[in-house]
Amino acid sequence: MTTFSDIFKKSFLNDASLDLDFYNIILALLAAYICGMIIFFVYKKFYRGVLYSHNFNILLVIVCMITAFIVLTISSNIVLSLGMVGALSIVRFRSAVKEPLDIGFLFFAISVGITCGASLYLMSFVCTILISLVYILLVKVKYQTNIYLLVLKYDKVTADAVNKELANLKYVLKNKTVFADRVELTVEMKLKSGDSTDFLTVLSDIEGVHSAILVGYNGDFAD
Repeated sequence: MTTFSDIFKKSFLNDASLDLDFYNIILALLAAYICGMIIFFVYKKFYRGVLYSHNFNILLVIVCMITAFIVLTISSNIVLSLGMVGALSIVRFRSAVKEPLDIGFLFFAISVGITCGASLYLMSFVCTILISLVYILLVKVKYQTNIYLLVLKYDKVTADAVNKELANLKYVLKNKTVFADRVELTVEMKLKSGDSTDFLTVLSDIEGVHSAILVGYNGDFAD
């Protein structure tokens, strides 16, 4: 007597062989490659991080194609999909991604690979272009207000003169380090394009001030 359990097992065994069309494989990988190259050129042309990595940019294209063929594989066979999930779950990546935007681009590439592997080619192309345009638009937007860090190093005896000059500025105290006879002060300032930075010269001319440095700041690192 044939039971439901026998039918269920038989369906798994019959599904053990891959039923992938060569044309669909090539089409999925080609679509992933084209979308990956769009991401490649957008990342290269409009990169705003500290140091551009050509190897990471190549990785984005490779990730698109690798994810596509993984999705093709697991969508063709349930047994393989379960085994691949188990195999990928033990993989550990030790390379640290320091730039937040790089994580976004990596997730972007994985998403493109998933949609291409699922044969959603129109969605892949449309979403790749739209997301790229949104990124380019946000990169090209020029903000009138920029954030800077003012770093001062001066003697303790000069503190009154420094504080008097700082009183004329709008700032937020970020860090203050006091040594035996010296003070290192870091404050955050917002300056509009075209604002005068003559206060930097005034501060550096105060007797007892060893250095006055103004650097651009984006929240993660100083430019």
